[in-house]
Amino acid sequence: MIKVYFDGASAGDPGPSGAGVFIIDDTGKVEQHSFYLGIMSNHEAEYHAFIKALSLCLDKQVRMVSFHTDSQLIERAVEKEFVKNKLFEPLLQEALELSRKFDLFFLKWIPTKQNHMADALAKKGIKQAKQEK
Repeated sequence: MIKVYFDGASAGDPGPSGAGVFIIDDTGKVEQHSFYLGIMSNHEAEYHAFIKALSLCLDKQVRMVSFHTDSQLIERAVEKEFVKNKLFEPLLQEALELSRKFDLFFLKWIPTKQNHMADALAKKGIKQAKQEK
């Protein structure tokens, strides 16, 4: 089973946002991905980072994954399959649809200090937009 750490970040709320995905497979091989997401809130960036992480794994045809996030918002929404803020409803539904395609799916909340690689990758995603200008 592979481990996937993901994070979203915004430089402002809303502001330029990025997603980071850090993947470790069974052999210890590491993959790092950074994405610029556009202008959005930090919470939206967290959802988009999760969707990017899910999509990356599905594209690789990985079917048993343990996802890790420092976002309690994401972890609780997925666990309860419910979100209070209706703005996030389509994002949650997309994430749930993707998560159901795995044979074995886990989502675990972790402290921010354990998610530092994904956080750094998300911040790198923000910087990518600044470099393109």
